[in-house]
Amino acid sequence: MSLIGRRPISPNAPIQTMAPVTWTTSRFALDLATPKIMGIVNLTPDSFSDGGRHASVDAALRHARQLLDEGAHILDVGAESTRPGAQPVSAQEEWSRLELVLSELVTWGVPISVDTYKPGTMQRALDLGVDVINDVWALRWADTADGLRGLDVIAAHPQCGVCLMHMHGDPATMQISPMTGDVVADVRAFLSDRCRKLTDRGVASSRIVVDCGTGFGKTIEQNFELLHRTPDWSAGSHVLAGWSRKSSIGAVTGREVHDRVTGSVVAAVLSVERGARVVRVHDVAATQDGLAVWAAARGIENA
Repeated sequence: MSLIGRRPISPNAPIQTMAPVTWTTSRFALDLATPKIMGIVNLTPDSFSDGGRHASVDAALRHARQLLDEGAHILDVGAESTRPGAQPVSAQEEWSRLELVLSELVTWGVPISVDTYKPGTMQRALDLGVDVINDVWALRWADTADGLRGLDVIAAHPQCGVCLMHMHGDPATMQISPMTGDVVADVRAFLSDRCRKLTDRGVASSRIVVDCGTGFGKTIEQNFELLHRTPDWSAGSHVLAGWSRKSSIGAVTGREVHDRVTGSVVAAVLSVERGARVVRVHDVAATQDGLAVWAAARGIENA
């Protein structure tokens, strides 16, 4: 399947930095001097936002093509919902949803990320040639059958990218008992520790991005504090921001899930303004427009 009519990448103004800003992945060195848009491809029947709409192989590939045409730089493919209250699926079921879609997507010549916490799924996806593992458990999960850990899989790979996310609790219970105390300090300490465990295993820091886990065991106020104070918790790593259509946006706007585009774009732009290099979104075209306006204003500011 070839890509046709892909929309050109907008000329976002570079983020000022003293050192090269590169995310090393399996096949691509992604230049993060300009923000990158990660488009979401959900293969789950129960995702909070678009569950079931793209669950078939053909529907998923059509959606992926649309996201690229709208300007996505990376595709993030997931086959298990991690929304609050979600129940886990088996590794076999997860892989049965992913395999055919990933086998096609890796031939498209664009960066492909897989949203999974299961080490066996990580290994299979990397063996197919995917570029990034995006893990809500930050590589803490171990397979019960053989004890394989995500940390082992990533450390053994020569150069895949990885996103480490902070999650308080687990998807089934995380919003029942959200975090307490100094959320910024706790998130920073956690992410610093997870990054260190990778670098101690020889994984270059250029392969790692971090995500504070908006909505994963945090109150509305805590989510917005983490957004506001992004540089304070990022632990010196590149940041991925995932605000798209989340309940905190609904809480402050009164909008239902599919009416949260405007709030999601604002959150994405604010995240980039505070240092995020990657934004994970459902609404790629709208986010592209928002970042183009941000870049134009920033260009005038730096003239």
